Amino acid sequence: MSLGDSSTPLGKARGLGSAKQGGEHWITERVTSIALLLLGIWLIASLLLLPKLDQRTLVEWLHNPSAFIPMALLVVVGFRHALDGVKVAVDDYVHEPGTNFVVNTLLLFLAVTGAAIALFGLARIAFGVVG
Repeated sequence: MSLGDSSTPLGKARGLGSAKQGGEHWITERVTSIALLLLGIWLIASLLLLPKLDQRTLVEWLHNPSAFIPMALLVVVGFRHALDGVKVAVDDYVHEPGTNFVVNTLLLFLAVTGAAIALFGLARIAFGVVG
């Protein structure tokens, strides 16, 4: 007998409702929020400690792994957090399964493409192609 086949109303309710993903999704949103907060504080503090905010100084700063790696993490975590947030809105308001799948798939491709472009640009700067 499964939880959904229980004879009591509580037993029936326990077998329904949850897709077994809500908790994981909620935790992921909170973890990425905290990571973005910490990385955002790091970015602001790092920029304030630079002698100037001109292009040459910023390029030299990004040549350093201690600046490049957190900046790359900021890009990746930022796109992941944005994707999760937009997917929640889509899941709440797009109820037809086929349309929901298409929109979520399109959003995934847009997020991956945006993150790839941002990381490519960051890598070009960090590895000396620009500047």
